[in-house]
Amino acid sequence: MFSHLREDIACVFDRDPAARSAWEVLTCYPGVHALLFHRPAHWFWRHGFTWFARWLSHLGRWLTGIEIHPGATIGRRVFIDHGMGVVVGETAEIGDDCTLYHGVTLGGTSWNKGKRHPTLGRGVVIGAGAKVLGPLTVGEGAKVGSNAVVVRDVPPGATAVGIPARIVEAGQDQIREEKAEKMGFSAYALTANLDDPLAKAIHGLLDHAVETDRRLSTLLQYLERAGVSVDEEIATADKFDPNYLGKIVD
Repeated sequence: MFSHLREDIACVFDRDPAARSAWEVLTCYPGVHALLFHRPAHWFWRHGFTWFARWLSHLGRWLTGIEIHPGATIGRRVFIDHGMGVVVGETAEIGDDCTLYHGVTLGGTSWNKGKRHPTLGRGVVIGAGAKVLGPLTVGEGAKVGSNAVVVRDVPPGATAVGIPARIVEAGQDQIREEKAEKMGFSAYALTANLDDPLAKAIHGLLDHAVETDRRLSTLLQYLERAGVSVDEEIATADKFDPNYLGKIVD
């Protein structure tokens, strides 16, 4: 039990820069508290004490705002950040090193008995407000974008975004995301096919920045091949001359 607790505290420091001390994590992080309630509740559930297991998980929900069914299987070093509104169903399975943000639902789509909730592989990240529904599998290292609704399997290492969720293919979306991260923010979980005009405007700006970078890179390559040391020319040029860039090219 104490080894699990030490791992829980350590993984908070790894994934939340707001964490300042082990005491703060132990006393002020509802995600840690929810796991502390779930582990004994899960033990009682597996050993047939179902009512007490449900009562214990209900108490944890009342104190933390995180609802985890005692039948759910949760691995080690799982981090539930913020946590309010998280719901984890009875047959859900969460692998080691997963991260869930607030408002996440690991729910079912059927009233039938048996496996009806998702299985998350190792290292999966589920963004805030995402809904992962049904007995599907989210592969190891995959990511689910904020507010996505996942109703089909997600391959290992893939990123799923949108409603219903689709897999982001390597290409313009990936390039746009990388550019956004370099600029200090991320358009994570926003896709080009959304009707939100603000999202479209952001994507347009990012695409323009990516294309501008590509053209500048191509221009610099041609100049270098022509024997022009652009860095030296810029360092020695009179930058107050409005035509100094044209002189460099000449």
